[in-house]
Amino acid sequence: MSTPQTAPVTSVLGVAGVTNAPASSEALGGGTGEAGARVFVVLLPVLDLLNANQGLHWRTRSKRTKTIRNAAALMARSMGVPPLQRAHIYGFYLPTDARRRDPANWAPSAKAAVDGLVDAGVLPDDDDKHLTGPDMRLGALAPVVNGRRIGRLMLHITELPSDADGEQLAVPLEATS
Repeated sequence: MSTPQTAPVTSVLGVAGVTNAPASSEALGGGTGEAGARVFVVLLPVLDLLNANQGLHWRTRSKRTKTIRNAAALMARSMGVPPLQRAHIYGFYLPTDARRRDPANWAPSAKAAVDGLVDAGVLPDDDDKHLTGPDMRLGALAPVVNGRRIGRLMLHITELPSDADGEQLAVPLEATS
């Protein structure tokens, strides 16, 4: 397992004036957040994402869910994201252009990706004891891949504190935002 990089996480989220996310997952190693919490950023590969407004046939939806789930597990393993007892996850949809969007529409994709993190052993379960979120946000424009932008999903995983018995500790709202 590799040690997370200490680059500021705000630079990969398109916050504070940054207009584009890095083009490769290697640049998304993570770092440390508030109070020294470990932070990991997982950029999923180019996939057909699920959108809550889609009226997909159940078989097509099932295939996309499985693909997203497997891709998230593979990316988390390949990046060396360690097992965590508790985490807060933000899902960032990286759009193709600057039009207005409702990021909550991509929650089905984030849910499938979180299930993949559980499959990879990053979290023991995705219940409320182990996970806060996924909270969807609109990120920076998607990186250019083969000459064009394709919407992508990025997960921002922040380790949350647990007591010695593994029970969740109360975390003030301002500490998680």
